[in-house]
Amino acid sequence: MKIIILGGTGFVGSYLKAYLEAQSHDVVALGRKAYSKEFDLTAKLENQDLLIVLTGESIGKRWGAAYKKALLESRTLTNKLLKLKLQACQNPPKRIFSASAIGFYPENTCENILDESHTEPGKGFLGQLGKQWEETSLELTPKPLIMRFGVVLGKNGGALQKMLPPFKMGLGGPVAGGQQCFSWIHIEDLARAVSFFIEKSELKGVFNLTSLNPVTSNVFGKALAKAIHRPFWLPLPEFQLKLMFGEGAQVLTHSSAIVPTKLIESGFDFKYPEVATALKNIVE
Repeated sequence: MKIIILGGTGFVGSYLKAYLEAQSHDVVALGRKAYSKEFDLTAKLENQDLLIVLTGESIGKRWGAAYKKALLESRTLTNKLLKLKLQACQNPPKRIFSASAIGFYPENTCENILDESHTEPGKGFLGQLGKQWEETSLELTPKPLIMRFGVVLGKNGGALQKMLPPFKMGLGGPVAGGQQCFSWIHIEDLARAVSFFIEKSELKGVFNLTSLNPVTSNVFGKALAKAIHRPFWLPLPEFQLKLMFGEGAQVLTHSSAIVPTKLIESGFDFKYPEVATALKNIVE
């Protein structure tokens, strides 16, 4: 298939490009330049079989008012521009897969798991960001399949790239008490899920891309420390997180227990369903 990935030069996009090319697809990955005035995005979109939209500023940074605005506009304004570019195509992509995130859901605990049947967004910033992101995605034609990503775990990027240095120094420990739930997915399973969607053209709607087994932050941290043979002992209180990340600290304190019910019911099998084996594969 001919595939174009927007937001395709980051951590997930780069992995996905290589993965799909290994399956003999013809893949073009574009970064921010795709939305610039000088770039002819319509021409790039012509005659593509699939468009994958991963565009958006990283949430894993310090937030202030300006960055919250950038988080929103890098998802919604780009979608509005993309809508116009697609409308200008003579032969637009046949299918679209659009990224979202499980921050869409309200906070919940590991004992109170949610799946795609829960349709009300959370009332905080992450929930409203997800709501507006998906609303603008659904204005695209053809209507996209929405992929709500959990925390993506892989080499050389994402959450683990930031977590590993202190853990390797033996400074890992409970984050903000450690009881918040953590919904994750191995990047290989994410790419396998995208390939699964390609094969199953009848699939539509919203799909959670998370493992079957969300865990508490404490369980995750202990598994990471064990995988790299380091202790797990030094607490990181919430007030320190707020000093480091501002409002962005909520990415680490937000409790989210989300499972991929629709993906499993569609027949998908995870290669890495357990956090210990996923982390062992990544860090070794």
